Amino acid sequence: MRFHLCTALYVALFSLFYDFTAAEYGLLAVVCAGVMALELVNSALERTVENPEPARWRTAGVVKDMAAGAVLVFSIGAAVCGIALFWQPDTLLYILGWFAARPICLGLLALSLVLAWAFVFQPAWLRRDKK
Repeated sequence: MRFHLCTALYVALFSLFYDFTAAEYGLLAVVCAGVMALELVNSALERTVENPEPARWRTAGVVKDMAAGAVLVFSIGAAVCGIALFWQPDTLLYILGWFAARPICLGLLALSLVLAWAFVFQPAWLRRDKK
C-alpha cells in the first residue's frame, strides 16, 4: 500500500507536465484508486485468514494468493495505462530540462524520493516496534 501511495503521488505530480484531458485525468484517478482499493481488499483478506485452523491452511493460502494476484494484475494494467499516457518523448525531455534548470526543485525531488523509499521500506530506525 505504501508503494502504491507514493506512486500515485508521483503520477499526480508528473501529470502536471502533460496536457491531459479531463477524461485522461479521470482514467488516472480511477486506475490509482483501483490499485489502492484492491490493496485494501488484499490486506483485509490477509488479516481475515491470518491464523486459520489447520484444516483451513490450504484455503487460507489460496485466498491470500488470489487477492495478491488481483492486485498484481490490476497494477500491471495500471502500469500499461501509465506508459500509454506518459510515454511522450518530447514531454519527458521537457521535464528533464525543467528540473535541470531548477536545481532546488531537483534537490526537493531527490529528497522526496529518499523519503518515499524510507516510507515504503521502513528501515528499522524508522519503525515503531524496533524489530
